[in-house]
Amino acid sequence: MKLTIYGAGYVGLVTGACMAEVGNHVVCVDVDKARIDALNAGRIPIFEPGLEALVTRNVASGRLKFTNDANEGVAHGSIQFIAVGTPPDEDGSADLQHVLAVARTIGASMRDHKIIIDKSTVPVGTADKVRDAVSEVLRERGEDISFDVVSNPEFLKEGAAVGDFMKPDRVIVGTDSDRAAKVLRALYDPFSRNHDKVIVMDIRSAELTKYAANAILATKISFMNELANLAERCGADIEQVRIGIGSDPRIGYSFIYPGCGYGGSCFPKDVSALSQSARDAGYSAELIDAVEQVNLRQKQVLPAKLRRHFGNDFSGKTFALWGLAFKPNTDDMREAPSRAVMEAVWEAGGRVQAYDPEASDEARRLYGERNDLGLSDSAYGALEGADALIVVTEWQEFRSPDFGRIKELLAQPVIFDGRNIYDPATVEDAGIAYYAIGRGRVAE
Repeated sequence: MKLTIYGAGYVGLVTGACMAEVGNHVVCVDVDKARIDALNAGRIPIFEPGLEALVTRNVASGRLKFTNDANEGVAHGSIQFIAVGTPPDEDGSADLQHVLAVARTIGASMRDHKIIIDKSTVPVGTADKVRDAVSEVLRERGEDISFDVVSNPEFLKEGAAVGDFMKPDRVIVGTDSDRAAKVLRALYDPFSRNHDKVIVMDIRSAELTKYAANAILATKISFMNELANLAERCGADIEQVRIGIGSDPRIGYSFIYPGCGYGGSCFPKDVSALSQSARDAGYSAELIDAVEQVNLRQKQVLPAKLRRHFGNDFSGKTFALWGLAFKPNTDDMREAPSRAVMEAVWEAGGRVQAYDPEASDEARRLYGERNDLGLSDSAYGALEGADALIVVTEWQEFRSPDFGRIKELLAQPVIFDGRNIYDPATVEDAGIAYYAIGRGRVAE
């Protein structure tokens, strides 16, 4: 099939590369000339395991192309994916200006029937707005051209997006058109070889499914963080509690790891947008609101532990930070807990020496060159002369460190573990003070 994808960012690039990999001919359109020039030169603007090889292979085969020319994109694909960003607006709702701009662009240039697919994460009712935007432009042109609008939300985990797309758990298709449903089933058939993974439903249900999925996962994380804070105050070990409750198959072990809060491009934005959608519908979604508030508070747990140990003034102190990205296997620092920790240290007069296997360039882009931020080339290099180690991202290379070497390099032997990846007894036997999340009594 011939596909056009608007937006060569995270979702659009993964979608385009994976669709080309199974034989489709894909054109990715983006208004960012520098991004398109980089992609055409073989440079991938994001870090995602397996993506670079996929893009390189399909560009070489001629099945994947990148352009700034929207008219070329409209002419190319009978299927038009909208995969542009929907950043949070001032009230927390999803900003649809880019989605609707693409819809109008398609309407302005289309000459024959198109299936227009909302791949971006959008609130309930967006498909109606896309349909109205296309119809309005067609009326202005005096044209009567048929088209379908479909909701086909993405369910990609950063760090595992290629695998998620190639071997999906499910493919949600929201449509009121039997013709569009048939085409989408054929499009996704290569990804559903062992059993049919396509679930067809009405458009509004498909739009809500995406927000609901992310909100439930975020709720599990915030609930465990609430329990972790309670465990500290009553002398329990949240890791033992986690194992105890996770053994119940109705609960399971996924997304019940306590820590220093969730971040990224999805959970914070989608929970906030779902909450605003509820308000727009005249409903107070108190649980969803609480999930967001608990997460904001959880990002301040590590800074609070630092203040309890060192006092409120960090002047003259340097803190080693392991992990900048919001999760392993990505360079994404959007809403990352590391940012809350660093900014709290700076506010108290301290300095940060950080190491991340992939996100140092992103940190440099976000914060620029500053005297109170050093970016190290190695994990142990970040420790030299630091007064404490703060672990924020659970990269594999941090999981089994040399605690003897850590003690030697730190000016003060203390670890603040925001992901509970170490055994407290092992760390303390090495002569290092250890603070984790929900493990041992703390002062309130």
